[in-house]
Amino acid sequence: MAGHSKWAGIKHKKAANDAKRGKIFSKLAKLITVAARDNGGDVSQNPYLKLMVDKAKSANMPNDNIDRAIKKGTGELDSAIISELVYEGYAPSQVALVIDILTDNKNRTASELRRLFDKKGGTLASPGAVSWMFETKGVIEVPSDAISEENLMDLVLDSGAEDVRNEGEHLQVLTEPTAFTEVREAMVGAGLELSYAEVTRIPSTTISIDNEKAASKVLDFIAEVEDHDDVHKVSSNLDLPPEILAKFEN
Repeated sequence: MAGHSKWAGIKHKKAANDAKRGKIFSKLAKLITVAARDNGGDVSQNPYLKLMVDKAKSANMPNDNIDRAIKKGTGELDSAIISELVYEGYAPSQVALVIDILTDNKNRTASELRRLFDKKGGTLASPGAVSWMFETKGVIEVPSDAISEENLMDLVLDSGAEDVRNEGEHLQVLTEPTAFTEVREAMVGAGLELSYAEVTRIPSTTISIDNEKAASKVLDFIAEVEDHDDVHKVSSNLDLPPEILAKFEN
């Protein structure tokens, strides 16, 4: 499977090193606001809101910020209208990208992303040109030494998981998006500490880059797209061989 989580650590380290907590909080606040707007502000009745709040707490986002974001979504506090958009395109080396966006100004976002792609050697594509290469799945991972593959399978298949894969250092559970919350809660309820849990796009085919310079260019491009204020998720079909991945993790 492509490195949606394999190289997530690279991005997380970069975010921490660059002291971008404020930007992270701003993006999380948008996600919380939209979740509350779409399905209500009660965390116990809104699984997606609960997931976003849990993510915010994991990022050490202050509770006051979380509460304000929920109230903006429910209309208790004034908020700009946030639109959900999806952009598609290619990074250098023809790596396919699907970009999820939350913005209060569509024209500004379109202009800024177009400039970014032009400047950094990427190409924006028309709707559907790239997204057909991906399917949406819940992906949940735990360290391989936390539970046996057999016991994990018994736990999650009863909760609606599709598959369990042994990825070496971690065990990976795949679900349909509708089953993600139930499976995730079953794993947490069993005392497992999750190393990764997202509803994300999984590529049907991948592009493997075994040249360090080319890989660095792609990773830098994706990082810059992710850093944009209105971008909350970038899915790619990039796959890095272990020896190349190791160079960026050190």
